[in-house]
Amino acid sequence: AIESLRDLGYATVALEGETELALADALADPRPAALVVGAEGKGLRPGVAEACEKRARIPIAPAMESLNVSVAAAIALYEAAKR
Repeated sequence: AIESLRDLGYATVALEGETELALADALADPRPAALVVGAEGKGLRPGVAEACEKRARIPIAPAMESLNVSVAAAIALYEAAKR
């Protein structure tokens, strides 16, 4: 499915907490973005994350461990809609 999105011209962006690329930088791509989120707790399956062109994180305060997947998806959709 992710390969099909790329074939349709989408930039595939996996949301992960432990990566260097910030979401805003990943969304700088001029193509429309297909945001990929994982299961609560387990996150993305490795094969799914590897199939995506980019892996991006939502910057959070150091005191926070992580974001709920629905909150992360909402933030990512908001950021994508701003472009």
